[in-house]
Amino acid sequence: MASCARGTTSLSLGEWIRSGRVSVRRVLVCFLLGASALCAQSNEGELRLKVTDPSGLGVQTTVEITSKANEYHRTFATDAEGKVDAKRLAFGIYRIEIRQPGFVAVSENVEIQSALPLDHAIQLKLSAVSSSVTVTEENTLIDPDQAGNINRIGSEQIQTRLTSLPGRSLQDLVNTQPGWSFEGNAVLHPRESEYQTQLVIDGIPLTDNRSPSFAPEIGADDIQSIGIYTAGFPAEYGRKMGGVIEINTLEDSHPGFHAQTVLTGGSYDSAGISTRTQYVEGRNTFGASASGAMTSHYLNPVVPENYTNNGTASGFAGSYERDVTTHDRIGLIVRHEFSRFNIPNEYVQQTAGQRQDGNNAETMGIVSYQHIFSADAVADLRGMVRDTSNGLTSNAESTPVIAFLANSLREGYFKGSIAVHHGIQEWKVGVESDSIFLHENFNYMITNASQFPAGTPAAFRFLGARPDLEQSAFAQDMIRLGSWTVSAGLRWDHYQLLVNQNAVSPRLAAAYFNHTANLVLHVSYDRIFQTPSFENILLSSSPEVVSLSPNVLRLPVEPSHGNYFEVGATKVVHRKLKMDTNYFRRYVNDFADDDQLLNTGVSFPIAFRKALIYGMEEKISLPEWRGLSGLLSYSYMVGNDWLPVTGGLFLGDEATAALTQVSGHLPISQDQRNTVRFQARYQIISRLWISGGAEYDSGLPFEYEGTEAEALADYGPAVVSRIDFTRGRIRPALSIDLSMGVDIYKSDRWKMRLQADGENLNDRLNIIDFNGLFSGNAIGPARSFALRLATDF
Repeated sequence: MASCARGTTSLSLGEWIRSGRVSVRRVLVCFLLGASALCAQSNEGELRLKVTDPSGLGVQTTVEITSKANEYHRTFATDAEGKVDAKRLAFGIYRIEIRQPGFVAVSENVEIQSALPLDHAIQLKLSAVSSSVTVTEENTLIDPDQAGNINRIGSEQIQTRLTSLPGRSLQDLVNTQPGWSFEGNAVLHPRESEYQTQLVIDGIPLTDNRSPSFAPEIGADDIQSIGIYTAGFPAEYGRKMGGVIEINTLEDSHPGFHAQTVLTGGSYDSAGISTRTQYVEGRNTFGASASGAMTSHYLNPVVPENYTNNGTASGFAGSYERDVTTHDRIGLIVRHEFSRFNIPNEYVQQTAGQRQDGNNAETMGIVSYQHIFSADAVADLRGMVRDTSNGLTSNAESTPVIAFLANSLREGYFKGSIAVHHGIQEWKVGVESDSIFLHENFNYMITNASQFPAGTPAAFRFLGARPDLEQSAFAQDMIRLGSWTVSAGLRWDHYQLLVNQNAVSPRLAAAYFNHTANLVLHVSYDRIFQTPSFENILLSSSPEVVSLSPNVLRLPVEPSHGNYFEVGATKVVHRKLKMDTNYFRRYVNDFADDDQLLNTGVSFPIAFRKALIYGMEEKISLPEWRGLSGLLSYSYMVGNDWLPVTGGLFLGDEATAALTQVSGHLPISQDQRNTVRFQARYQIISRLWISGGAEYDSGLPFEYEGTEAEALADYGPAVVSRIDFTRGRIRPALSIDLSMGVDIYKSDRWKMRLQADGENLNDRLNIIDFNGLFSGNAIGPARSFALRLATDF
């Protein structure tokens, strides 16, 4: 979380936001009026293609652009001048194919490795004059300049994914990649980091917890592509550095009106609808999307009976983009999402008649402006304002505590950068400013005093508000030296919430490409500065919590400082298979974790003295071979915390233990040692495909202060049978899935596709967490089925 020199514009806007007297709409107008003042950019490029005939006149034709490494495959139509603009292309190699009657077929590669638009001209030749030039597909399977570990998920994988329960489709997609694991309620953990995932939506970083219990969903049907970093982070990324997920919600521009509608339904009374439309006229692109869903399995239940687990989610978004000139582009996105859900009950709570309800809401506005100074320099601005809230209510029958929570934040964010190409170098420099104003409102009333330490107050109330001010600056350079690519960067961060700190973080990555062996070797070093999670941080750090127990330890939660190392290789085998191997080690001081306040289910950040996380990842991908595609991955990860605790709130016996246990180490709570994932898809005929998959997790560690007999009474024999009390770990989980899809109708204009999914067909009781957040356990879905009908036109 960052802080650079405070300019007049950003300071006055921050003051308006902190005062609470300005609405998101008014701030959004200010962004539009001041768009030319700042600049920023994301790790994407643009291809501007012009197709002409032998005389130099433009040709209206169809252009197919493909990158196997980036899972990108799009078809474009050139205009009357033979021009087409392919935007938001992830860095890599792309193949261009043109087949126009009367002309020689064209197939050639272009490389996108810069934010600067790449102008590329193709002159068609008459078929009687020359023969076609072919470029083999495997050339796009590997990116010779990729100096870090990046996984890509393209639109085809998104559209044919296994249907998710409402609220977690993005998380389920990311969790298909090696190095990522789940805890309960779809909380993602990149390489065993806790709450250190950064979601970058259309170039804007969101650093709060995005799991269903904390934030509303940005649904997968509203996403066009996903890029995932776990190492080799560009210097422009900071603050939450366990992993970075870049998502793009904007479609490629196709002239005229286009739309997609998706209907879903299945087990657990789940149903949903989403629709997305786009209209392109001249230089203007308008987009809109809306969705709604309901289910009786919104969060992970704590007992197999799945008590009180209903949830609904809805959202809409609108976008506008205009190419003002060939050098200037403006964009605007507005989003609103909302969700309501129950907190699942245990047996005792269900018998007592407990009902706890949660809700999340978010309204966001994003504005962008790009200006191309020359063929070698481009500047870009991105700004965002948003209001986010989450709440918890309890009825009078709740046990052992009636808890209420009403938290909110208001955020104003700016990012500016400029990219300059010079010779073999590609420079990027930029600044960020983020002003977040936190509001926390929490209170409880104890209904079963036997579940709390003696002396715990029967009631408690907390109200708090405070600004979180963060600024940063960064510079990075990509250098291409023949077969070598070197990426070097430097980032400066300032963080001011409960503590005031500055940090300088160097980043370095290098890759060597052996063309003969189709092999890329890469190595990276990332110095990281991670800011604490701000969920309930004001509550847990307030002097008022001292009244909750005679024995209290309250320490400020410091930002984490760490060193990440990775070495790896990417190789193409037999011109069809892509193999990725990575070995990593992470050393982190003041390692971030979380705890919960008494039995309320309200979490807050804590920190340990240090942590060591290491492991390896293997991934074999088959993009397509004779109708067959798929992937196989294996992750081995080990993580340990070292005592003592260095930040957070500890009450009663926890405070005593924190003060006395000043040495030793213990497994990280998200220490998933072994994970295997398998997916395969076969295109039976042109309109029919079938796919299958499996996931194996070796099981997370747990801490349970009760006896096995008490666990039986609380959770039942089915759950306890899946717990290894001797090892202190959950027994392995296994899920086998199957899907089938058919194109019911297909024409040049319309396409209707029906997909049927079966999840956990082996019907194993998969325990994700034991004695975790929200009343204890988290249990995965039983055998379930879903149907999805998608219509495109």
